[in-house]
This record gives sequence, structure tokens and C-alpha cells, in this order.
Amino acid sequence: MTSLDHHTSTGDPALLAAAARAVLACPAAVNLVVDGVDDVLGDLGDPTEGGRGELGMQDIAGVPTFSSPAGTRLVEAAARGRRALLTLESGLGPAASADRDAVLTLGGRLERRGQEACECCTEVRETVVLVVDVVVLSRPQRGGDQVRVPVAAFRSPAHVLNRGYLQRSAEHANLCHQDELRRAVSTTTGTRLAEVVGVSLSGLTATGVEVQWVDVTGAHRTRLRFPRAATSTDDLGDLLRGELHAGLC
Repeated sequence: MTSLDHHTSTGDPALLAAAARAVLACPAAVNLVVDGVDDVLGDLGDPTEGGRGELGMQDIAGVPTFSSPAGTRLVEAAARGRRALLTLESGLGPAASADRDAVLTLGGRLERRGQEACECCTEVRETVVLVVDVVVLSRPQRGGDQVRVPVAAFRSPAHVLNRGYLQRSAEHANLCHQDELRRAVSTTTGTRLAEVVGVSLSGLTATGVEVQWVDVTGAHRTRLRFPRAATSTDDLGDLLRGELHAGLC
């Protein structure tokens, strides 16, 4: 995968949009400021300390989407359609990567998109989105130049499998699906499950993924290539699961 330097130095709208979507999908830190509302997230926090609970933020096809407890300042601001500024620090690459100095700033109007009830408790949460109409990329550690990204390019479905989404997907699999990964390696390599110490995915793209694992004989790695390029997030998941269970040898 190419660095953000290549994407941001060309001025190409598609490359700029790809860089912006990657940061949105893979932020290291997020800050939200709402016009006319002081400390819009101030009534969130640890419920045991009087807070209303954590705020969840997801990138849904280029739309910043928040899951907030009902009755918060954020929900009220969305009900009033207030303007907001969302600032995201890049989480792309390893901690020391130069790509970590990128900052994405999104401006737009907040909207409520309905309620959802938690399946494991009685809490009702509100879905709030930021309807983006301003997109700016900057590199503060490299002179602070700001680059405007065309909104239409930023919203393009062509960027659904962006670099940030792919990185977060691999990280999620490694952290939350270790048992499934170990079982896939065990089944396809004929190694006893107890002898598969750990598995890690890296370099996930629309066309393949690198699998690394450790067993009692040592460390191993292989590059799996999908039979075709993934075209959507669901398609990527299907191809990844299929190749993990059939492609290792």
C-alpha cells in the first residue's frame, strides 16, 4: 500500500478522497465540536461516575455515524440540525509511521437517524450522522498545509475498501477472532489446534492477505490470493473466510 505522501502530493481528487476515507475509517483520535453547544460530549463518560455512557463512532460508507445514549447534548444538537466540526487524527500504519501525522477535518450538519435498542440491556441509543459538506486534509508536522478534498469524490463508493478499512478489518480479526483464525490454520494445515499458538493477518487488500502463524515447529507465513478482487465489504469477508479455510497448505 502506498503512503499518504503519494496520495496528498498529486492533487488528484480520487487519490485525495482515498486518503481522506482511509483516515476516517482508521482514526487514532476523534474530536467533535458543535456550533452553539459547549462541551457537546460532556454528559457522556463512565456511567459509574455519573456519565451517560461512551459515544461510538463508525465510518458507514463515508458517513461519520455516532451511536449515542438517548437524551444527550449530541442527540439534541442533531435534532436541531446544528453544524459540527469533526477532527480525526490518522491511525494508519504502525505507531511510528509518517502517515500518523495526517489530520482529517470534516464539516457538516448533524442529523438524527432513528433509535436502536441494545439486545443485551434496556438502553436505547440514538443514531446520529454528520452530513459532510467540507473535507480538508492536513499534515501539521510537515508545514501545516491544508488540502480541500472534493466532497463528491470523498463520498464515492469506489473508496469503500480503503486502506484504513482494510487495516482495521485485519486488526479486528487478530484481536477478536483469534480462536477462529487458529481453527482455520489447524484445519487446513493438519496441525492440532492446541499446537497452533497464534495467528496474525496483515497486508489485507481486495485481492489477498498475508497469514502468519506460530506452532510448535516454529513461525510460518504465506500470502493467500483471492480467486478475484473483492468488490464490497461483504464480498471481502466472504472471500477471506473462504480462502482461510481452503487456501492454506
